[in-house]
Amino acid sequence: MKKGIFYPILIFAVAASVLFWLYMFQNGNAVEKPVNTFEKGEITLTMYYGEGCQCCVRWADYLEDQGVKVINELIMNPNAFKNENGVPYQLRSCHTAVVDNYIVEGHVPIEDIYRLITERPDAIGIAVPGMPPNSPGMDSPVEFEYHTYLFDSENISVYNTHN
Repeated sequence: MKKGIFYPILIFAVAASVLFWLYMFQNGNAVEKPVNTFEKGEITLTMYYGEGCQCCVRWADYLEDQGVKVINELIMNPNAFKNENGVPYQLRSCHTAVVDNYIVEGHVPIEDIYRLITERPDAIGIAVPGMPPNSPGMDSPVEFEYHTYLFDSENISVYNTHN
């Protein structure tokens, strides 16, 4: 390569590299807040459950540890409540909660609740059907994959996957 071409190309490459790295670090030490940040006590959730359900109480305790204010409502007929609120039979669990006009059925992790009320999808709510052993409130130390589902009156889709 001729000396007349080599040096201008080298200078251009070094200058482009310096400009690239300056651009990449132009915010210095700025730290972005995560999208789903909520202050303790900002979220209030009402949980409806039947008598004697200890895993429901443990799920509520888990949420309170995460800063959610939980109002516990003991009801005589949880299935009637689920029917009235559009919870599909195949997605049912032991308790049903209401947060920000959404239904939260079963042992749903806090990150899915935060996502739901942040994204505000056109849906009835989210659900973790059954009682997965390693879900919040069940707390069994086993590896088990389970899903949180998003649902409306006609559709059910996977919202998140947990291990």
